[in-house]
Amino acid sequence: MWRRVSNRQIKQPFHGSQRSRATILALLVIVFVVTTLVFVINRGKPSSSFGLPKLKWNSFQTSIQFRPSLEFMNGTDVIWQIPDLPKAVLFLAHGCNGRAANFWDRSPSCPNCVGLPEERLIVLHALDRKFAVLTISSAGRCWSFGKEKETVKWVIKWWVEKNKLEKLPLTAMGASSGGYFVSALAAEMKFSSIVLMIAEGVFEQMGIPEGYPPTLFVHMPKDHLRMRSIEMNIQALRHKGVDVREIRCMKFPLTPNFLSDRIPGLDQNFSANLFSLLREKDFIDGNGYMRKDGRQTPWKEAMKERGLLSERYEWDAHVQEELNLAFGYHEMTSLQSDDMLDWFESHMS
Repeated sequence: MWRRVSNRQIKQPFHGSQRSRATILALLVIVFVVTTLVFVINRGKPSSSFGLPKLKWNSFQTSIQFRPSLEFMNGTDVIWQIPDLPKAVLFLAHGCNGRAANFWDRSPSCPNCVGLPEERLIVLHALDRKFAVLTISSAGRCWSFGKEKETVKWVIKWWVEKNKLEKLPLTAMGASSGGYFVSALAAEMKFSSIVLMIAEGVFEQMGIPEGYPPTLFVHMPKDHLRMRSIEMNIQALRHKGVDVREIRCMKFPLTPNFLSDRIPGLDQNFSANLFSLLREKDFIDGNGYMRKDGRQTPWKEAMKERGLLSERYEWDAHVQEELNLAFGYHEMTSLQSDDMLDWFESHMS
């Protein structure tokens, strides 16, 4: 209700329902502001920043199937798959102790393939988004930068021409040693954009040439030394006019079904037993977070003592990868696959 005083309008004091409405309105404003701030702060962070990964190992089984082709050439394995109507090419470089077979499930066409949980999901995401995927094994334990770089350049060029994909954008993602390798390869090949995962690149050694491709760093800030190097390289790339971004991947807690959700063929009972053992041995804290990196946790010894590992030994590397990922220090991750593919697609014009 309004009353006029000296040609000015003023409000009567609030009463009853007016005060209630004002309080509700104020609360709604506060909720909106807080929600907006949370969104802005977390924008661009991976799904693992907010809790457990939601994607299960068989999420793509109804629409995407592994049907890779493989060849052995120039002393190395070359494995690939091309979807119908591909729109881009993606070269994937593994880390130390990895190989091309890690990216593909075992199948009649690839009987020696391994299908590590994170690698296989990266490939499935890419195939689902119509990327032709090419993987190559390094000659040694890790990638080298002399003759091997020339070999890979030749293989990629040969493969692209053989499959008549020359008109498609060429992209690349490398993890750890593969990230260093891709950063060097990108100085000599025409990639439309690249992703360097848990790797700062070799920019200090090689410099940044003109026309270097847009670069996305996907890394785990728990690795403080690498994060500082990445921050310096981001500034150096920007100074050269390169479009560059980063995604920071955080740790997340384990649950009884986490491993069976992520690893094909691993049943829920085994996953729950391992979770209980990790908790019993104090390898995880009360909230389910790994106390140490999986590589520094004697989980295999504990499982052997309980007789849990004997019939599941083939999943050794798969479990190891997922425990490393949960700790969030240095591991291949598929949790940011959509972000990586969005990055590629945003630079394909």
